[in-house]
Amino acid sequence: MTQVKLSGHIIVPQQQLALIKEALVEHTQLTLAEVGCIKFEVKQCELDNCKFYVDELFTDESAFNYHQQRVQNSAWGAVTKDVQRFYKVKKI
Repeated sequence: MTQVKLSGHIIVPQQQLALIKEALVEHTQLTLAEVGCIKFEVKQCELDNCKFYVDELFTDESAFNYHQQRVQNSAWGAVTKDVQRFYKVKKI
């Protein structure tokens, strides 16, 4: 079985930082509860409070695709619509 890994970072607009940090708590809990989620970490950069490192690992493409679809239709998806995303997805 081929796992799917997403890694990189996001840049959060300063004016949305508090709201996104608050929403991240629930988003993390929901993601970790998904079938097929092996790892999900989002860590704020110590040097730039608007930058967050993202590291995700899913058991397979189906689990990854489910996560992506759930996010699009979630409160997290709505709150992060203005976030800049810089990451790579690869199968390992």
